[in-house]
Amino acid sequence: MAKIKLSTERCKGCFLCMSVCPKGAISPAGVLGEKGYEIIKVDEEKCIQCGSCFRMCPDYVFEIE
Repeated sequence: MAKIKLSTERCKGCFLCMSVCPKGAISPAGVLGEKGYEIIKVDEEKCIQCGSCFRMCPDYVFEIE
């Protein structure tokens, strides 16, 4: 089964990925990343590895292995 990997140092907190996740698996992490933006987290229990977040993210935060 595929696994999702995050490069949160690239995340600028646009949350576009949250708007396209069909399972609501992506949410704000409540912490600031290296660049000072609020980053995201993924609930791996809810994630179905559909790739919607990967296709939507303008900053290449997501990688599906």
